[in-house]
Amino acid sequence: MLQLYYAADTCSLASHIALEEAGADYQLARISFAQNEQRSPQYLAINPKGRVPALVTDRGILTETPAMLVFIAQIFPQAHLAPLDNAFAFAEMQAFNSFLCSTLHVAHAHRMRGSRWADDEAAIESMKRKVPDSVRGCYELIERHMFRGPWAMGEAYTVSDPYLFTIAQWMEGDGVDPMSFPRVADHRRRMSERPAVRKALAAEAA
Repeated sequence: MLQLYYAADTCSLASHIALEEAGADYQLARISFAQNEQRSPQYLAINPKGRVPALVTDRGILTETPAMLVFIAQIFPQAHLAPLDNAFAFAEMQAFNSFLCSTLHVAHAHRMRGSRWADDEAAIESMKRKVPDSVRGCYELIERHMFRGPWAMGEAYTVSDPYLFTIAQWMEGDGVDPMSFPRVADHRRRMSERPAVRKALAAEAA
């Protein structure tokens, strides 16, 4: 059985939703950031990076959301969560997910994780002030050039959709008005109506 280590209000929600969409048999293990459990010896033995998510499989442990999403799509091909028979379309999906991971998520992280990149308090405050602009720039790219519609990669729902939905939950906190990006906002609304999304959100809120 798969086991997902997650924390509420983090990118682990994307993998949680994907597991639900796939109809996977899995267990949840909650990590409390408030209690610093991500730095506990027990969790560091699972993920030495000290971050979530982590997915325990019968082959070993996976970390990093893009890798986990692809793994879920591949081991549950009947769920049709990725274009597994089209190498180019699969690579395009990976490019989309990589942008969310390495650019948009990093821009967001400057709001509360500035100490990863600087020790100087003035520099950290400067990073925080930049977040609305840098995050907004990411959504401008997604809205105008990357999002195909009706789903992220076009007609077919893929693992890119729960990933975009998850990160889009942080728009307001990052100082970005969702209504400035109607395609992303509509996607977020439609995703919130999916049964798998509702189930994952309810489980993480419990």
